[in-house]
Order: sequence, then C-alpha cells, then structure tokens
Amino acid sequence: MIFLYNVLIYVASFLLRLFTFFNPKIKSFLDGRRNVFELLKKSTDPTKPIVWIHAASLGEFEQGRPVIEEIKKEYPQNQIVLSFFSPSGYEVRKNYELVDVVCYLPMDTTQNAKEFIKIVNPSLAIFIKYEFWPNYLQQLSKKKIPTYLISGIFRKNQMFFKPQGFWMRNHLKTIQHFFVQDDYSKELLKSIDIDAVTVAGDTRFDRVQKLVEANEKLFFAEAFKGDKYLLVAGSTWLEDEEKLVSYINQNATENEKFIIAPHNIKLADIEKLRKSIEVSTVLFSEKKGKILEDYQVMIVDTIGILSKIYRYADVAYIGGGYTKSGVHNTLEAATYGLPIVIGPNFKKFKEVQDLVTLKGCVVTNNENELRAFLEKMYQDRKERKQKSNITKKYVGQNLGATQKIMLKIAKYLEYEK
Repeated sequence: MIFLYNVLIYVASFLLRLFTFFNPKIKSFLDGRRNVFELLKKSTDPTKPIVWIHAASLGEFEQGRPVIEEIKKEYPQNQIVLSFFSPSGYEVRKNYELVDVVCYLPMDTTQNAKEFIKIVNPSLAIFIKYEFWPNYLQQLSKKKIPTYLISGIFRKNQMFFKPQGFWMRNHLKTIQHFFVQDDYSKELLKSIDIDAVTVAGDTRFDRVQKLVEANEKLFFAEAFKGDKYLLVAGSTWLEDEEKLVSYINQNATENEKFIIAPHNIKLADIEKLRKSIEVSTVLFSEKKGKILEDYQVMIVDTIGILSKIYRYADVAYIGGGYTKSGVHNTLEAATYGLPIVIGPNFKKFKEVQDLVTLKGCVVTNNENELRAFLEKMYQDRKERKQKSNITKKYVGQNLGATQKIMLKIAKYLEYEK
C-alpha cells in the first residue's frame, strides 16, 4: 500500500504542475516548496536543538500557537521550525516572529521526507490536530525522534478505523503520544490498540483566554460604540451578510450598532456590501478624521483585529454557518462571554456543538429566525446575561490543555545554557 501511496503522490505532484497555468493558488502551493531545503539550511543552527511543529493551515496554527509561545518563553534555547501545508496558512504567518523558520512542508515523498528530517534533525516533532504524512512519520520513527499529536480529534469515518486502513494505522502508531480534544477520540484510538492518549482538550481555549488577559483597547471601537448596543458579525460570507443587512435595513433601531468583519475583504465585495446597507456606514480604512459615533454600521476591510473587536460587543454573529465550509471560530467571541448566533452548518466543530447544547450559542436556519433572535437579544438584557454567563463559563472550564502538553514534552526541550 505504501508503494501505491508513493505513486499517487508523484502523480498528484505532476498534475499540480500542469494546473499552475490556470490556478494561482496551486502555483503558490508549488512555488513555495521549491527552495525549502535551502531556506532550512540557511536559517537554522545545527548546533542548537530544533523543535519541528507542523500545521495544515491557519486554523491549526492557532491551535498550536499557545504551545509555540510556551516553548519560546520557557525554553528559548530551542529553535522552532514551523511548517504549513496550505498557502492560506503560510501566507498569513510567514513572518511569525516567535519561530526561527516558517516554511512549506515539501510533498510527502520518501526523498523529501528523508531530506527534510536530515536537515532539521528535530529533537521533537509536533503535529497539530491532524495531517498524518506516512513518509514523514516513517522517517521520524527511523530516526527515533519523539513525535506528538496535539489538539487531535478523530471521527469514526476516518481511514484509520476501517479495515482497509491497516497500513495507515501502522504509521499512526509511530506517534509517541496523542493529546486529543475529547473522550470519543480516545476511545476510537483505543479501538485500534493505541493507548498512549491524553484527553487534554483544545489548546485554542488557552489562546483565546490570552485575548482577555491582554486587555488590548481599540479606541476606534470605543468611539464607534459609545453607549449604544453593539452586534459584531465576524467572518461573514455573502449568505450571512444578506440576512444581516435585511435586519439592519428593516428592523434595527437607532440604538443598535453593527460592526461587520467580512471573511472576504476584496474591494469590490466590500463596496457591494456597503451599497446594500441603507443606514450610515463607514469603512475601517476610512475612519481617520470621522466622527465614528455618527455612524450605525462599520465594515472592517482589513484582517487581524476581529478577535480584539469582540471585546466591545453585546452579541456576536459568527459567519460561515450558511455556507458549505461551516461556521468560523466561535471561541474568540465566547471568551468575552458573548451570546452567539450562527447558521445551521456547525456539526464539524466540537466547541460549537457544546455551546449549542448549553444554549450559549443559538442556531438559526433562515432570515426570519435570525431576525427574531436579534430582536430578542436587543430587547432582553436578562437573556443576554444568561447566555453570556454560559459562554464565558464554558471557556473557563476548558482551559489548561497547553500545560498538560508542556508537562509531557518538557524532557525533550533544553533550557538556555
């Protein structure tokens, strides 16, 4: 099976090269991998220990970030190599200051895996959540390099748990220890004779808690909100925005304000959204010199500040639930103790399922249900407070995954000499 897998990897690499002429994302995917080995040789010191951390994309990076920060803080002698599989993760975090090297992970061929492990020679390898590359795992095992999975979550329909997945199970078993998010994942691993498992939870809870502790003020948000009620709509798609705009245009009172942070910040789409709103609207990029309290809607046409804006909200709408990809990050809003409302596609995300069950997060299936919920939240302070207590308590009860992981991996990390 591994032979067939390797053949498929080579075929996939060849086909991807053909598509570079038609797809800029695929071009970035391949171009970024061309000089990885040269970058690693130039940017690492072979006399110092290296921790290799791999994230599939941006979401996995955020899960690994608390561990990266803790390693950097407590064990600065260690170099950190951070690899990404996807361009979306790499492009956003290629200049991340807390690691020594950020690079793409070369395609999972035997030769690439050998060369990568030879150059990096990590004292420890950490994979985040998922992405199990057989050739890399095999080389790590051959070199007796301790390998960990953090914030892992498993589902019964994955190949590991099917009869034909025996060859992948063998590679999975080369991982020294699994830190998983829930008991169900632990039971699934146990069913295939993997017992080195700790239910540590999701490290993202530790990450979002630091947002609260940082207490970073955004004066534009304070000025915009004033003493009014504020709904922050984060990571919205067109399907979300149509419903929100309908409420703003037809039902919102003068005491309700809205900050919308779209997932897509292309100029044409931002302008289209702006034109659809009938009340006074200002863009984040044009806020300078404006009397922000005079506007009812602000559209955030930049990235990187949404998690801080939630601090000023009374209620949060999290986008993506009306799309095939599903709802976006709810924890950034939950950590501030916000009532949360989403669309119907959320089943892939454990924390959202938990919050829905607890009733801190409400699912709406159409525009009418969303309108009814938003009216209820605006009018009923007591209901808002109840949901606020639920979301904040939920985050508090799920802290600590980072420390559980650090206790286990500390023996492979060197103190500064």
